[in-house]
Amino acid sequence: MFTGIIEQTGTIAVLSKQGSNVHFTIQASFASELKVDQSVAHNGVCLTVTEIIDGSHYKVTAIDETLQKTNLGDWKKGDLINLERCVKAGSFLDGHIVQGHVDQTATCTSKENKDGSWIFRFAYAASEQNLIVKKGSIGINGVSLTVVDDLPGEFSVAIIPYTFEHTNFKTLDAGMKVNLEFDIIGKYVAKMMGKSV
Repeated sequence: MFTGIIEQTGTIAVLSKQGSNVHFTIQASFASELKVDQSVAHNGVCLTVTEIIDGSHYKVTAIDETLQKTNLGDWKKGDLINLERCVKAGSFLDGHIVQGHVDQTATCTSKENKDGSWIFRFAYAASEQNLIVKKGSIGINGVSLTVVDDLPGEFSVAIIPYTFEHTNFKTLDAGMKVNLEFDIIGKYVAKMMGKSV
């Protein structure tokens, strides 16, 4: 389980294909603290550490289904990605409950500077019937955020300067794809109420 509070950003150092899988070598300052088999969220996608290469690099693998259903298939060398290790029992839940299981992707449609903060708007496939609630929680590229407004097939979020500078939101522009994870509590409630999600 994760919280959506990004620990740091990492950089894609190497990509290598093996069949339908892609191995990603990530440069990150906490690489020396990781262990093989540990789960780390990468842009909100939970991936297992398969190798520690040196004090600053580690490797993970994404299968074809993950590549197709997330923005990992768009990654290229040099890309900045959001990283979060699993929450420890007894830790503060500063964001919201995030599983690291992406529900679908969305496309950034606009990025507006509001005198130091930013408003990002996203379009998504509402036909998949995922639940967004105004002022509720949503994970975007692994970042726990609050929905500002919710319209059919689109929504917006506000980004404070700290989040903008310490995540890959600073590299996000209109037309780029992001990973969405909808609030797990909302998904369970919707399922119990008979809404297909």
